[in-house]
Amino acid sequence: MPIYMFRGNDMKTRAEISGERAANNERELRMLLRRENIGNVSVQEIITKKKERANISFSFGEKKVKPAEVALFTRQFSVMLGAGLPLVQALHAIGSQNPNPAMKKVLEKVRNDVESGGMLASAMEKHPKVFDSLYTNMIAAGEAGGILDVVLQRLSLFIEKIVKLKSALKSALIYPTVIITVGIIVIAVILWKVIPVFGSLFASFDSEMPFLTLMVLRASSFLAEFIGYIAVLITIGIFGVKKWYKTNGGRHAIDRGVLWLLIVGDVVRKIAIARFTRTLATLLTSGVPILEALDITARTAGNAILEDVILVVKKRIEEGGTMADPMRDSKFFPPIVVQMVAVGEATGEIDTMLTKIADYYEEEADTVVANMLTMLEPLMMVVLGILVGGIVIAMYLPMFKLIQNLSG
Repeated sequence: MPIYMFRGNDMKTRAEISGERAANNERELRMLLRRENIGNVSVQEIITKKKERANISFSFGEKKVKPAEVALFTRQFSVMLGAGLPLVQALHAIGSQNPNPAMKKVLEKVRNDVESGGMLASAMEKHPKVFDSLYTNMIAAGEAGGILDVVLQRLSLFIEKIVKLKSALKSALIYPTVIITVGIIVIAVILWKVIPVFGSLFASFDSEMPFLTLMVLRASSFLAEFIGYIAVLITIGIFGVKKWYKTNGGRHAIDRGVLWLLIVGDVVRKIAIARFTRTLATLLTSGVPILEALDITARTAGNAILEDVILVVKKRIEEGGTMADPMRDSKFFPPIVVQMVAVGEATGEIDTMLTKIADYYEEEADTVVANMLTMLEPLMMVVLGILVGGIVIAMYLPMFKLIQNLSG
């Protein structure tokens, strides 16, 4: 039987009580403690070395909770609470039917914490990988204002839109990356394996090689000689860039570079603006104070340059200024966004204006991504066709020259 370490308070005297108990599971232990008038209980299983080894061996490869799953849970939760179902019962109903074991485990722990007298937001804060600071702050605001079902509905819409924005960004970046990578691999294989066969054949020709053929043969020789070094350098480069991106300077440099990229930079900027305005509008509408909302928005911005701008906006508001002025000075936001924010601040409807900006830029991002993919597909095919066709022509030029010499 598992042994648990618990900490709680006497329901009458509020004195703190802690200790160790044996029970079949956490729920049974909480029921036993409640019968002894011990509430607000936090429970942690005492794991032996043997069990810890077993957990390590079997927890490898455990599924993660995806944002889409959090959005689905949030929508189901809001519907159940709106229908009048008690909080604990709603958590149990959703958790027991959840197909993801990781999400099921998290919801069970949240339900146990709430059942023992804790606040929902506090229970969710214990699982930051599933419920981030934005989520828990909005839940706290909903609990304080008595509009938890409304806040959950806003949260589900917000997460769904953010998932959609991320998909648009992935489409903008992944598609050209995959096409370019496949093209490079195909050309490398041709130069590495196919061209040397022609090279040995041309070596027997007693004639001067055309310039294009010489360039292709030299590229093939270089690749065949240094392909191992090239592969190692590429691998080191990829890992180096990933590690550099984790540093503050690297993140700023890469995010700034992406914003300057042709077409892709425009998509990334539009998505960043949509995400910023949507996040801030959702927090403000749910009753989160503006300074706290800006702090949360900065942490979830997804772009280091935008994060810096948001922190400057927060500082200016703390000093008694407005949002529009630092946004204008940053040059990150288009004039129309700054003007709408200024109007929202003047009329006291900043959350409404931010929502309108988010709607507009989400549509703009979808349109730009669709147009970009439509344009890139034939463009990349043409580029790859020219490269591969150029190699083929380079290999056939000596043959044409040989045929001319023989016929002459």
